Amino acid sequence: MGQNDNFKKGFASALGAYMLWGILPIYWKLVGNVPAKEIIAHRIFWSLVFMLAVVLITNRKQQMHTELLQLLKKPASLLALVAGTVLITLNWFIFIWAVNENRVIETSLGYYISPLVSILLGIIVYKERLSWGQGIAVSLAAAGMLYMIMHFGSVPWFAISLAISFGLYGLCKKIAVLTPITSITLETLIVAPFALLYLSYIHFQGMTSFEGLSLTSALLVGSGIVTPIPLLLFANSANYLPLTIIGFVQYLAPTISLLIGIFLYNEAFTAIHSVSFGLIWAGLFVFSLSSIRFSGQEKRVPMLSKDSR
Repeated sequence: MGQNDNFKKGFASALGAYMLWGILPIYWKLVGNVPAKEIIAHRIFWSLVFMLAVVLITNRKQQMHTELLQLLKKPASLLALVAGTVLITLNWFIFIWAVNENRVIETSLGYYISPLVSILLGIIVYKERLSWGQGIAVSLAAAGMLYMIMHFGSVPWFAISLAISFGLYGLCKKIAVLTPITSITLETLIVAPFALLYLSYIHFQGMTSFEGLSLTSALLVGSGIVTPIPLLLFANSANYLPLTIIGFVQYLAPTISLLIGIFLYNEAFTAIHSVSFGLIWAGLFVFSLSSIRFSGQEKRVPMLSKDSR
């Protein structure tokens, strides 16, 4: 396969991943009658079922076994995996809760500022230095958030929680170096017993929304498919695309979510939102330009790791 074919394959995978992430609010709205805790429990359990099927179909059992043995020899990596699992589960819960509380616009804000949170974590944890572009980008995003807080009189906790939990999750993934299939499978495996216990409890209490051959039941099972697929597509794109290309494509997801919130669910997008988002978009534009300049100075274009979202 030629370089151009690899690029097309990587770009198609990235486009698919971020488009799926962008339209996920529609999916969660379809099960808006189901409590967020139950949705999360089903999402975890059926994701594990799906990932175990992927492991068997792709014959990754030996690879996963080898990675797991290596992981058990590294307490720091194991702790990072567990912490990352808790963080991504929390992120999923906040996202679904916010979507079904008519806060789709706020969730898009969270994922817009997530890359900038990752920059700050790099400074705090790895003592990285801010480039001039990154410094301007973070300042503009902070100004956008501050403007929103000052004029609305409240802190956008959903957005901040999503950004911080996802940023910390990325940090944990960086520490616990695993291939995507192994990582996603182990993450769901860690929390699946708790999810199964909760699902069993609400079933015996007669509080379950999972009842026979219904649309709601089908959507709850499907949550275990719509969760891993974009993660696997993203991992595939990271094999073929440079960081700068994925850096631009990643803003497709929150942009789609923002448009869905405004035009499909009629959430209010005020002049205050316009100013705040405008400052954040300006920050992201500067950040992207800075990334392009940085990658152009490298002998080899850096690639994203195989971390999953």
